[in-house]
Amino acid sequence: MIDLHMHSTASDGRCSPTELVSRAASAGLTTIALTDHDTVGGCREAAAAASATGIAFVPGIEVTAIRSGGDVHVLGYFVDVDAPSLQSFLAGQRQQRIDRIREIVSRLRAHGIDLDAEAILQPGLQDATKAAGRPWIARALVAHGHVASTQDAFDTWLAQGRPAFVPRAGATPEEAFAQIHRAGGVASLAHPGLLDHDEWIPEFAAAGVDAIEVYHSEHDEAMTTRYLSMARQFGLGISGGSDYHADEAHDAVELGAIALPRADFDDLARRRRSPSPARRV
Repeated sequence: MIDLHMHSTASDGRCSPTELVSRAASAGLTTIALTDHDTVGGCREAAAAASATGIAFVPGIEVTAIRSGGDVHVLGYFVDVDAPSLQSFLAGQRQQRIDRIREIVSRLRAHGIDLDAEAILQPGLQDATKAAGRPWIARALVAHGHVASTQDAFDTWLAQGRPAFVPRAGATPEEAFAQIHRAGGVASLAHPGLLDHDEWIPEFAAAGVDAIEVYHSEHDEAMTTRYLSMARQFGLGISGGSDYHADEAHDAVELGAIALPRADFDDLARRRRSPSPARRV
């Protein structure tokens, strides 16, 4: 089984890269990609663990881009994790995440909830490759007794339209495609059913996106059928994965619940911008 969408403690997942690979092996996965938000910081550890367990590993990324004030997530596969242009770009993305966390904590304070922003950000300040995110605040809200669960934290405070929500800053989708291509990778539009802007897909195809994430844990049968059709219509590849975080805020998705067909994976590999063969990092 192939799963090309999962997260570790390098961003907002709950498993270390090594533990994540162990869980993938237990679930029967044979090929995986680690796609942390705005960081490739967990890829080396995950690659080493995958090699030890016989799982094929694809170095990946999930770049958070912005259009019309909302998030557009762009998955990158087969990226060169050492590419200087990618490293510089991602460092800027992560700094914007840190700035956003501080502003959210400030807004919570204005509503009588006093959290320590520096303590929340400590993992990312100690290791600059880690990408901070709202789940870090959600977990702090739970730990300090302000909410019952991380899902409650989003529903009450952190989601769009809630009192502490802060719009994200970031790159455009087109810049995300270009950065992934410069690193030798394949760019795929993540979970378009959650984006809910199908009218953008033709523009993204013209701007260089290589694939659509057709198979996703929050795509129902109708969505899957629709995005398969759109991928064929625009000559795009097909990606897929569970979007596993090991976190209740992500609907308790299990590894192995979503699998990408081998033929689609092979097609993605053929779309690599780099002429070098696939390699483990």
